[in-house]
Amino acid sequence: MALLGLGVAACSKPAPKTITLRLSLYKQEIAKQFKDLTDAFTAANPGIVINTEITPNDGGAAQAAAAAAGKLPDIIQSPAYAADFQLAKQGYAVDLTNLPVIKDVNPDLLDGVTYEGKIIALPTDVGTLGILYNKAIFAKYNLKVPTTYLELQQVAQTLKKNKITPFAGLLKENWSIGHFMELLHGSMLGAKGYDGLKGSAAIAKFAEDMNQGKADWGKVVDLKAMFRIMDWYHSNMSKNALNNAWNEEVAEFASGKTAMVVQGQWFINPTIAAEKAANTNFDIGFFPFTWSNNPAENKFFSSADSTFVLSTQSSPEKQAAAEKFLNFLATPEAIKIWTGEFKLVPAFKDADLSSMPSAFGDIAASESKLGSYSWEFSLAPDPTWENAMKNGALGYVLGKMTPDQIAASINKSWKENYKN
Repeated sequence: MALLGLGVAACSKPAPKTITLRLSLYKQEIAKQFKDLTDAFTAANPGIVINTEITPNDGGAAQAAAAAAGKLPDIIQSPAYAADFQLAKQGYAVDLTNLPVIKDVNPDLLDGVTYEGKIIALPTDVGTLGILYNKAIFAKYNLKVPTTYLELQQVAQTLKKNKITPFAGLLKENWSIGHFMELLHGSMLGAKGYDGLKGSAAIAKFAEDMNQGKADWGKVVDLKAMFRIMDWYHSNMSKNALNNAWNEEVAEFASGKTAMVVQGQWFINPTIAAEKAANTNFDIGFFPFTWSNNPAENKFFSSADSTFVLSTQSSPEKQAAAEKFLNFLATPEAIKIWTGEFKLVPAFKDADLSSMPSAFGDIAASESKLGSYSWEFSLAPDPTWENAMKNGALGYVLGKMTPDQIAASINKSWKENYKN
C-alpha cells in the first residue's frame, strides 16, 4: 500500500503557478470595458491574472514616484510619446523590438516609439486628425472629396455661394487650433523631409534634434506659406467660432449649418449622437486636410494616442507573461473588443473596423494607400505643447502673435522643458 501511495504521489503534478500582473490604465473612460479585454486574455492564457489600476494622466508624476520606489506596474499604459521616452531614458522600458506583435503595427507609428534604435512601447490605439464632412451636403452640391489644396478651396467657394459655412470652428479654447497648426507644420515637414528622411521618420528626427537644441521650429518649413493656410482656414470658419467650445462645435456641425470640421476621429460618435437631437441624420466622411497641391503629400495626421510600456523592474517571469498580453492585443478577439467596446481605432495593420461608423473606414483606406504623418506635438515636451504651441496658434488667429514670435516661443519652451 505504501508503494502504491508513493506511485500516485510521483505521478501527480504540482498545480501551475499563477502569475499576477499589475497594469496601470490612464484612460479612465474605458476602465469598465477594459476588464472584458483582460478576462479574454486570461481565458486564453490560464495561469496569468491581470489586475488593473487606474492611474491619473498627470504628465508621468505618478509613474515617476512608483519608479523611484521600485514599484512600477508590470504593464504601463502611457500617453504617446513623451512619457514613453521619459521611461526609456530612465531605463525603465523593456526593449520590445523583437516582440512578434510589433510586425502587426502600422509602420508609420513605430518611429514615434523608437528610442536609441529600440522600440520601447507598443502603440495600441490611434488618434487621427483631418476633415470630417457632411456627405449629404457634398452630394446635394455635387462636390467631390478634394485631393489638393486648390480643390479644397473650390469646395469652400461652392459652399459659400450656396450659403453653407465651410467649417465649424472652435476658438473659445486653444487646443483645436493648436492641433491644426501642428497638423500643418508636421505635414509640411514630413512632405519636405528633414536630414535625408521623409514622412514620420523626418518628424521623429526633427524632434530628436529639437531635444538637442540643433533645430529651429520656424526654419524647417515655409512658415509664410503655412500661416497663409491658417489664414484661409480661419476665414472659412463659422462666425461663432470665437464663442464655440466642444459642445457648440459638435452642435454646429451636427445641425448641418456647416459642411466640414477639422477634428479628430473622437468627434465622430458625439456628432452621430447630436444628429439625433438636431433631427438631421447624415452620414459622415473623413479625408486628410489637403494643404498641398500634390495629392501624394496629403495624408492624415495620425499617431498612437496611447501605448503600453513593459517595466524593467518586473521579474523575467512577469516580463514574459506581460509580453504574452501585448501579443494578444493584435488578435481578432482583442481587436473586436477594442473597436466594438472601446470605440477606438487599433494601431494594427488591416484591423477590422466594420463594427464602427464608416468614417473610421475612411481612415484605414487612406492610410493603407498613402500612409500618414505622425503627431509632432506628441514628441515635444508637454509644457511646449500645452503652452507655446496651443497658445501660439490661438494667439495668431486673435492677432496677438506673429509667426516668428510663435516659432521663438516654441524653440525656447522646447529647450527649457526637455528633460535629458
